[in-house]
Amino acid sequence: MAKVTRDDVAKLAGTSTAVVSYVINNGPRPVAPATRERVLAAIKELGYRPDRVAQAMASRRTDLIGLIVPDTRQPFFAEMAHAVEQAAAERGKMVLVGNADYLDEREVHYLRAFLGMRVAGLILISQGPSEHAAAEIDAWDARVVLLHRRPDAIDDVAVMTDDVGGAQLATRHLLEHGHPYVAFLGGTEETPKSGDPVTDHLEGWRRAMEESGKSLEGRYFQAPYNRYDAYKVALDLLAGPDRPPAIMCATDDQAIGVLRAARELRIDVPGQLAVAGFDDVKEAALTDPPLTTVASDREAMARAAVDLVLDDGLRVVGSRRERLRLFPARLVVRGSCGCGPAAAGAVPSVEHAPRS
Repeated sequence: MAKVTRDDVAKLAGTSTAVVSYVINNGPRPVAPATRERVLAAIKELGYRPDRVAQAMASRRTDLIGLIVPDTRQPFFAEMAHAVEQAAAERGKMVLVGNADYLDEREVHYLRAFLGMRVAGLILISQGPSEHAAAEIDAWDARVVLLHRRPDAIDDVAVMTDDVGGAQLATRHLLEHGHPYVAFLGGTEETPKSGDPVTDHLEGWRRAMEESGKSLEGRYFQAPYNRYDAYKVALDLLAGPDRPPAIMCATDDQAIGVLRAARELRIDVPGQLAVAGFDDVKEAALTDPPLTTVASDREAMARAAVDLVLDDGLRVVGSRRERLRLFPARLVVRGSCGCGPAAAGAVPSVEHAPRS
């Protein structure tokens, strides 16, 4: 059976091959609705399938968006990747996902691989300082959008949550329950990195503690971001003589580990220990008790990242382009902080002016 070509579609639809191309690619020129319907009907009748490889070679761009994440095994990154995929599908694009596994060399490996495939754009959820990634991006002169994190080494546009304001809101909420102080469970770095959301969570916790006149000394603890290792750290922390009355965790995954450790040690949450997390992964609503946490609008952030990487749709502020899209954070009140079910959703979101 002979392969159906664009010429065949144009002949059946009674139009030119250029118009067929405009319909298939949604542009660059508009097509009258009646003509579009004829072309689509001809495509369906003939079973025409565009040769995407040929199109990519001609345009030097594919219908692919590259997405590099630290680790899709972690719920937050898995949910963010899904949101990006959905947003890309709305734009007629597909997403290639690479896991950097928190390693510089793997991040660079995927950068080279995806850019070598001539992706339409690349979205990077960076895993570290990213100096090597920055050099690779400059070498390719690639269109890149940073999502969730903005390392100092890369000056591309970023889409982020107000991590400082969100952590400040959650810590303040825990203190309003009457706890003498709130401990913070952060990352494993001795010196927190600039541009890292967890560093901003730490800053939000610090601001809330200081504005309440609370000492920070001895109240910051390090733990890996995953629930399993955070659980091990929490076992030691909660079994010790100076068990904190409340803990603000940098991630929900850490908070889930803390809740598991508390249950094992027969520590009542929230009666003897209040816990809050950050990210509002879906599992947070199913923990026992349900986890109070900070939510970001992942779907809106994903759409913004996809739009930016495809359109370079940066707003002009004054005489310069905006370099940061900052989305507000929202406190999701559940049972782990000490609030009853009736209080859920009673705390407003925190909105700070976008930084650029």
